Amino acid sequence: MDTPRPAASGLPALTRPDGSPVRVLVVDDDPDLAEVLCGALRYQGWEVRGAGDGAAAVAGARALRPDAVVLDVMLPDTDGFSVLRELRAVRPDVCVLFLTARDAVEDRVAGITAGGDDYVTKPFSLEEVVARLRGLLRRAGMARQQADGPRLTVGDLVMDEDAREVTRAGELIELSPTEYELLRLLMHNPRRVLSKPQILDRVWSYDFGGQAHVVELYISYLRKKVDAGRDPMIHTVRGAGYVLKPAP
Repeated sequence: MDTPRPAASGLPALTRPDGSPVRVLVVDDDPDLAEVLCGALRYQGWEVRGAGDGAAAVAGARALRPDAVVLDVMLPDTDGFSVLRELRAVRPDVCVLFLTARDAVEDRVAGITAGGDDYVTKPFSLEEVVARLRGLLRRAGMARQQADGPRLTVGDLVMDEDAREVTRAGELIELSPTEYELLRLLMHNPRRVLSKPQILDRVWSYDFGGQAHVVELYISYLRKKVDAGRDPMIHTVRGAGYVLKPAP
């Protein structure tokens, strides 16, 4: 088992809109991993149930009526994509976070295409799973936070790291998970030039094997969303990398 790192504590409480605990179903056939995940989510004050295969997942969803599901792609009796279709029939608006193998790029693409909301790759940190679930629940309007979460601000660009929401001049900007992580890195390092190797290491890690062109591609995606029709904030420093700084 790839052992996750412990989750960070001290996050503002997140509940359902009626004040009751958030409900989460964890589906993974590795009992040790499932136990660790369930424990970390219960630590958030949430109601959590585990399932070890697809049949148990569907049964658990009918009983729990979860707000979110952490769903492994590889299960002993079926795959996570088939389970997702059955879960949507039980709970059409449930948030689904896929767990995938770190080298299974096709699984990640298939998961998002099949209707999954987000994914994390193994090995992962519990902190990341918690943060992504909190963001999914907030964006779906299925949970509310009892206090404001951490915010990054560069000029008129604001990122709520807990809700995983980004606005510029008050206008919401929709980002893919990778676009979000890239922008998050830039916003944590305002006015600092980051090289392509640095960005690859921090955002993609091992997934793309040092293919620097993917950085150029996602920088272009971000510019279309963050800078479109506005004074630019994302700048290329020839021969050095990229920098984010407030618009003049």
